[in-house]
Amino acid sequence: MEIFEEYLGKIDNLEHREKTKKVLTWVSETFPNLSPRTAWNQPMFTNNGTFIIGFSIAKKHLAVAPEEETIHRFSKDIIEAGFNHTKQLMRIPWDKEVNYLLLEKIIEFNISDKAGYSAFWRK
Repeated sequence: MEIFEEYLGKIDNLEHREKTKKVLTWVSETFPNLSPRTAWNQPMFTNNGTFIIGFSIAKKHLAVAPEEETIHRFSKDIIEAGFNHTKQLMRIPWDKEVNYLLLEKIIEFNISDKAGYSAFWRK
C-alpha cells in the first residue's frame, strides 16, 4: 500500500481519505495477485500488465473505473446497489457504503475476461 501513500496524502477530507484507503487495501488483500500502481494520477490495479480497475476521487464520490465493457455488463447491478454510472465509471457517493460484493464481481470479471490479454486496455 506504500505505492498509494502519496495519492492518499493529497486527499484533504480525512473521511474520504480513509474510505479510499480502505477500498484500496481491500482490493490488495482480496486480490493479492494484482499489481498496484499509480498512473494518470490515480491508483489502479493490473494483472500481467493489463488494466483491471482504477479509482479516483471527486467532490461527491469515489469513482471506480473498470472499463466501459464492464460497466455495461454490470449496469443493472450498479443501479440496484444504489449507485449511478457513466460509460466508463461507477460512482460511490461518500455517504454510502461500498458494496464489496459488487466490487468483487467486477474485478473477478475483468481478471477472467482479460486473462491472456496482452494490451493494457480493451480494444
